[in-house]
Amino acid sequence: MNERILISGASLAGLTLASWLARYGFRPTVVERAPALRAWGNGVDVRDQAVTVAERMGIMDDIRAAAADVRGMKFVDADDRAVARVPIGEPGAVEIMRGDLVALLRGTADVEYVFGDSVRSLDQDDDGVTVTFENAPDRRFDLVVGADGMHSTVRRLAFGPEERFVRFRGHYFAFADADASLGEDRCVTMYNRPGRMAGIYRSGNHPQAKGYFIFRSGRLAYDHRDVAQHRRLVREAFAGDTSWHTKELLAAALADPDFYFDALGQVRMDSWSKGRVVLTGDAAWCASPASGAGAELALVGAYRLAGELAAAGGDHRAAFPRYEASHRALVDKKHQIGANVRMMVPRTTAGRRLRNAVARSPLPRVMGALERRLQAGPRPLPEYAPAR
Repeated sequence: MNERILISGASLAGLTLASWLARYGFRPTVVERAPALRAWGNGVDVRDQAVTVAERMGIMDDIRAAAADVRGMKFVDADDRAVARVPIGEPGAVEIMRGDLVALLRGTADVEYVFGDSVRSLDQDDDGVTVTFENAPDRRFDLVVGADGMHSTVRRLAFGPEERFVRFRGHYFAFADADASLGEDRCVTMYNRPGRMAGIYRSGNHPQAKGYFIFRSGRLAYDHRDVAQHRRLVREAFAGDTSWHTKELLAAALADPDFYFDALGQVRMDSWSKGRVVLTGDAAWCASPASGAGAELALVGAYRLAGELAAAGGDHRAAFPRYEASHRALVDKKHQIGANVRMMVPRTTAGRRLRNAVARSPLPRVMGALERRLQAGPRPLPEYAPAR
């Protein structure tokens, strides 16, 4: 049995995987570049099969208690007048702030964590993987899991450079803390200029609001870890835009130490494993924030990976292909983000008017209800049992 498993990344997929592996008798170690768990983040949806995973982990009631309780989305003009409103939320689904979900996931299992460090190199052989870290001494593991996001270090080391797998979707986004008084309670408020969006997300259960920014652009050259560069790019993209509350939101965002910026991208891979190394979460299949499916894919994928390893008695040669075969269809479906980005960030003034007209009509609600009725419910998740 391959008991010693290194997981790179302590976000939703990594924490879920560590919890289930520990339950099945494996010995997971989680290494995280940050000095502690990331307590901040945007709202994420726990829906469909992810609800089942959370229930089996015993945290679904806590997730419901911590729900963000955002009930609608509205588009406004420069004078802050609502020009269209869209109700949001799905039956049975719960939106929760990412940091709250991270804290709940960590509390489900007592495993080894190594913070403030990262994988530097991987050396596989027939019996295991020798891992060199940036700071800690070298260690030997039976398997290595990359759960370290769209810019995965493990993926780069085991599979090749990022540009082979990350597909840029023509936009960049940022979010950070915002003044809650600028937005409506329990609402996502968005203001558009052609090719740009500034918005505010105000949870009903949290005093701190979040400011959001999205802009269309060709591919930009920057270091994804250089926050000073990120602030400059967003400042330049919204320079001189004093309409609505954009100036105030931008000033607050640029001052937030947890300011976050990245490209809107998707990860596309033919295989998620190579020898004793396997990927999960955004490292394997990032569907982009526009999909709204990041948490769902992370929880379900990590659950399946741990379960298949348990069912195979730790034999990665059997478990990894079964994990991918069971999860690939859901990933492919969530990669189809459709008109989500065009709805949030119309390219032209005419496109913005069309979006507002469609949003004011009954069409989005009717289509959403029809899709839920026609779509077969998700297949039940198996309850895995360790091989004897």
